Parts: sequence; C-alpha cells; structure tokens
Amino acid sequence: MSSMSGIAVSPKLKEHYDSYYQGESEWRALCAQSKAQNIVRLCSSIPHGRILDIGCGEGAVLKRLSDFSFGQEFRSVEISRSAATAVLQRNIPRVKECRLFDGYSIPYESDQFDLAILSHVLEHVEYPRKLLYEASRVADYVFVEVPMEDTLALRPDFVFDSTGHINFYSPKTIRRLIQTCNLRVLRQSVTNPSRAMYSYEAGKRGILKYFIKQLALGAFGAVACGLFTYHCSIVCTRASD
Repeated sequence: MSSMSGIAVSPKLKEHYDSYYQGESEWRALCAQSKAQNIVRLCSSIPHGRILDIGCGEGAVLKRLSDFSFGQEFRSVEISRSAATAVLQRNIPRVKECRLFDGYSIPYESDQFDLAILSHVLEHVEYPRKLLYEASRVADYVFVEVPMEDTLALRPDFVFDSTGHINFYSPKTIRRLIQTCNLRVLRQSVTNPSRAMYSYEAGKRGILKYFIKQLALGAFGAVACGLFTYHCSIVCTRASD
C-alpha cells in the first residue's frame, strides 16, 4: 500500500506484521488489561466519546476499553491484514470498523475523533513524528504509551527480532519527541506492567520480579527507570489549542 506523502512502512516491516496476528492471544489480553487501565486513568477527565485506536493489533485494548464502558464509538486502523481480520472477527461492542492504512496517512477527516490512541505503537514506527502529527490532526487529544527500553541493559548494537521494536525510549526522550510535534503534554506517568503478566511469563520468578520492580519504582523513581523496563503513558493535545 503506497502513501500519497511518499512515506510508507518499509516492505520488511510490512511483511513482518501482515501475518503476525492469528486470532485472540491470551498474552496480549493480559497485556491489554494494564494498557487499558492507563488509558482510562489518564483520559477519563477529557472528552473520549469517539476514539480511534491507531495500530490496534488484534483489538485486545479495544476489548478492554469496551469492557470498561470507556468510549461510545471505536474505530481503528492497522497496517496488518491479519490484525484487521482478527479485530472484525471479535465483534467487539461499539467497534465500527478497522481500516487498513499505509502506516502514516490516517484515512479520516481532521478533528473527527475526541481521542486517538497510540498504545505500544511508536516503538515499531520508522517515522514516529509523521504518525504523531497525523494522530493530532484527526483527534483533539492523543494518548501515547511506550515501553521504556533505553536502560543500562540496552545492547549497543541493534538486531531486529520478532518483537519488531526499532525505537527505544526513556521518560525524557518520549516526552521530547511528543513536544517536537507541536503537542503539549497534559499528563505523564510511569507504571509497572501488571502482576498477572509477570506470573504468566515466569510463574513465581515472574511475581518476584514484579515486586522488585514495583518497590524500585516507588523508592528510586528515575534511577529505577534506568535499570528496568517500565511503561510510560502520556496524554497530550495540540500546543496551539
């Protein structure tokens, strides 16, 4: 799929994601619980009736938001055919459609949504500023969440793997990225993924890791973010508004 702007997802990434999703995943459903909770916590006080989920995957976050009765109408866009198929097959209440797009040019008119969601998307994107500008074009508010992987454990050299992460953020770098897109940060928070995720991944060892990270975040804050991977959530709006 080509882009009118000349910017599109590279063939390598497009191929990686086209068949990436195979129906519902228990792991992604667990991950979506804390992701959706962060959206509700940061965005409940702003308009959120019409919501666009950009890079919605198989729809796990949309399903959680629907379960929470957060939002009145959902629409979504994806680069992956398997994801779009999975979303529509789930018949999530209030999800009106899932459109395929080129990864950057969002196929909706300006100011059509109250809230655009970019939950664990920007770490996959080759031109994150282009997508942020587009998100803020179609929505009054933008919610962004990324894993903060720019830690001491980050390897010096990049190797592409199945996660598809090509950008690595810290609380400062994601905030500055957003601000360089004419966006004003309204709220920002750092959270530890849910205990259930750690338990699913590594049993008792996973639970121990969860509590260590939780205690470190509460006690040391910025230092902990340099040692462990947490999630950073930001809600923002156009700076000129």
